[in-house]
Amino acid sequence: MKDNMKDNMKDSTKPRRPPNARDVAGLAEVSVSTVSLVLNGKAALRGIPEATIQRVMEAVERVGYRPNAMAAGLRRQTSDTIGFISDLIATTPHAGPMIQGAQDAAWEAEKILIIVNTGDDRSVQDRAIEMMLQRQVEGFVYATMYHRFVELPAVLREIPSVLLDCRSEDTTFTSVTPDEQSGAVAATEHLLSAGHRRIGYLQTNARIPAAMERLEGFKMALQSRGVDFDPHLVATGIDEFSGGFEAASSLLDLPTPPSALVCFNDRMAAGAFRAAHRRGMVIPRDLSVAGFDNEELVSLFTDPALTTVQLPHYEMGYWAVTNLLGQIAGTGAAGIRHRIACPLVARDSVGPPKDDPSSRDEN
Repeated sequence: MKDNMKDNMKDSTKPRRPPNARDVAGLAEVSVSTVSLVLNGKAALRGIPEATIQRVMEAVERVGYRPNAMAAGLRRQTSDTIGFISDLIATTPHAGPMIQGAQDAAWEAEKILIIVNTGDDRSVQDRAIEMMLQRQVEGFVYATMYHRFVELPAVLREIPSVLLDCRSEDTTFTSVTPDEQSGAVAATEHLLSAGHRRIGYLQTNARIPAAMERLEGFKMALQSRGVDFDPHLVATGIDEFSGGFEAASSLLDLPTPPSALVCFNDRMAAGAFRAAHRRGMVIPRDLSVAGFDNEELVSLFTDPALTTVQLPHYEMGYWAVTNLLGQIAGTGAAGIRHRIACPLVARDSVGPPKDDPSSRDEN
């Protein structure tokens, strides 16, 4: 008796076998081939009665059967999966919207993403790509945490691929990046429209496309309003809080300091806030500040809230997968360099210059 109880206990602890097509066929009292036809949507073409189809579907639900998607994909010569390779995106504040946009576009096409964050390690990247290829991914999105030029593994030339927030010297690759220049134009024009003419620029010391294009947009906006660009009003530092503090300090200590600042990113703008406060200045009464990136952990917690430029992370992720699906289907072109606009997010850190009569207190 005790031995039987032990045997029963052993049996109850064994992992349960996943249900298969034979279980469905047995419950529905049909052949396995009929189950296959029903699940592949071919039952009606073979003249299988609606009642039989319904019985099979009810059996599928009752036994909890999940068809083998990989096997079905091999039969259809498609895996319904897309590889998403990134350097450090998943560890940055930009990850959510960018991945969400890519995932939404994939999901709408009934595809799924396999996401690997490589930690910017080339060996991890190469291994991840090889493992994804072994799993028959249909194409790759290759993403970086900031807009830059990248050196790509040669294998990506053999499968549809789209570069997300990066570019390659190889123009056969399609890429999608933010329109950095127009974003800087929007931020600068916002300050010019508020009445500012002596505007400083806080530049990063990183040699990346975003740095060059944002500064160019700043210059273009000044020129369009007839304001001369003054190189002495450009200060450079690391694109972090400390770099913004030091760069802003150097401009605010000039004999004639700027009345407004455009900053390479929101972290440098937050450093500019600290530099202004250390000098007894009130934003925006004494100094207007505009950032770039709309990094909400920064821009919504400055005092006052920071006027900035939104990087279109969701839109870029969505566009990347949409274009990739077109390439996979043979309806989309490769070699496109697509840019997406960066809209201004106006908050409370911009006002008229202090010497503007309209900005004076009536008291």
